[in-house]
Amino acid sequence: MHRLFQPLAIGPLTVPNRIFMAPLTRCRADGNHVPTALMAEQYAQRASAGLIIAEATMVMAGNCAFQTEPGIYNQAQIDAWRAVTDAVHAKGGRIFLQLWHGGRACHPLLNGGDQPVSASPVAITNDLTHTKDGKTTYAVPRALRDDELPAIVDGFRMAAANAKAAGFDGVEVHGANGYLLDQYLRDGCNQRTGPYGGSVENRARLLLEVLEAVGSVWGSDRVGLRLSPISSFNSMGDSDPVGLTVWLGKRLNACNLAYVHLIRGDVMGELQGDVVTPMREHYQGVLVGNFHYTPEEAETAVASGQVDAVAFGVPYIANPDLPERIKAGAPLNAANPATFYKPGPAGYIDYPFLGAA
Repeated sequence: MHRLFQPLAIGPLTVPNRIFMAPLTRCRADGNHVPTALMAEQYAQRASAGLIIAEATMVMAGNCAFQTEPGIYNQAQIDAWRAVTDAVHAKGGRIFLQLWHGGRACHPLLNGGDQPVSASPVAITNDLTHTKDGKTTYAVPRALRDDELPAIVDGFRMAAANAKAAGFDGVEVHGANGYLLDQYLRDGCNQRTGPYGGSVENRARLLLEVLEAVGSVWGSDRVGLRLSPISSFNSMGDSDPVGLTVWLGKRLNACNLAYVHLIRGDVMGELQGDVVTPMREHYQGVLVGNFHYTPEEAETAVASGQVDAVAFGVPYIANPDLPERIKAGAPLNAANPATFYKPGPAGYIDYPFLGAA
C-alpha cells in the first residue's frame, strides 16, 4: 500500500495520504439542521483521513430531503460546524464541506408544504422517500424559472462564505447523485429549453455558475466537485454519459479546481460503463475515485495513475482508523446498515479502533 500513503497536493493543501473519507449522510443533526456534538466526535475520530469530505449540507433553508441533515445557512449552524472543524483540526485532520441542494429529492412534508424545484417537472420514480409520516412517493417538482437561478447560485455562494467562517479547509460542490445541479446536468431529467437546457453546454451552465460563485469566496483551488455520470440513483440517466464525461473533463480544466470526485458506478445497479478512463484522459487535475474500491484496488488505481486518490464511504462508517488498518494490513470492521441513519451514538461513534479490546 505504498502509493496510498504518499502525500498529495490538492490546491494549496498537501494531504498526508490518498485515503479520503467520502461524504456520508448520517442524519445526526438536530431538528433545526444544526450539527451536534456527536457529529464533532464522529469526524474527529476519522481525522487520519487524507481528507474528510463532510456530508451533504443544505445551502439554503427549505430544501430538506433527509429530515435531520445539517445546514450551513444560519449562525447557529456556522457555530456548530466550527466545533466540528476545531475537533478535526485538533487531531491534525483536514476537512471540506459538501455544499448541496436537493432539488426534486426534497419533499413538501419536510419543507412546510412547499413544492420541490428542479430543472423540469419530472418526479423521482425509482425509490421512495422517508418523511415524518413514513415512506412515501416523491412529489412532482416545479421547474425553476431562469430568473430564479441567480438566487440559487447566490445561495451556494453564501453557503461557501459560511463554510469559510466555520473553519473548513475548503468545500465540495455536490453535482452528483440526482440532486439539483445533477438534475440540470443530465438530460434524463433536464427537459427544458433556453439557456439552461438542450445542449451539454447549456445543461452545465448552472453548475459552472455555482463553481465560479463558490470559487470567488474560496479561490477555485479550494473547491472540489462531485460527479456521477452513470448513476441511476434518484431516477437519473443521460443519453450519452461518456460524451458528458469527456465534455466535463475538458471544460473543468479551465476551472482550476482542488479536485474532481468521480463516482464510477451505479448504486442502483441499472447502468454500466466506464467513466473513469475518459475523465482521466481529458481532465488534467486531481482525480478522486469513488464507489466500491477495495484497499488493494485503490492502491493499484493510484499506482497506475488512473486516479490520484480514492474516497471510501461505508468502510469509513465502520473504521474510524481506516488508513491505519490499511497500512497494517489489518481486517476491517463490518458496518451495520441498520444504524446508518438512526439517531444516537450506536453505529456512529462506537466502532472499535485497531487494537481496542
